[in-house]
Amino acid sequence: MNITDVRVRKITKEGKMKAVVSITLDGEFVVHDIKVIEGEKGMFIAMPSKKAADGEYRDIAHPINSSTREQIQRTILEAYEKALSEPDEMTAEE
Repeated sequence: MNITDVRVRKITKEGKMKAVVSITLDGEFVVHDIKVIEGEKGMFIAMPSKKAADGEYRDIAHPINSSTREQIQRTILEAYEKALSEPDEMTAEE
């Protein structure tokens, strides 16, 4: 499995969530709404989830093993760090 594209949308408001990311796998499958979170031990990703009837959040899509999760997290955090150094996109009116 190769991550062939990473799209980072930085979050400018205050809070622990720093970005929302979409990744493309092998140029054929997209996963949207992966969150970049600033935690007590550093940055990490949270896979897309929804709230269940019991109030708990359950991942909708997630890696099956820890090595795949680490690969996805490393790639996303590298793309996030790169996005931080790039100027924010401006609209024609600005």
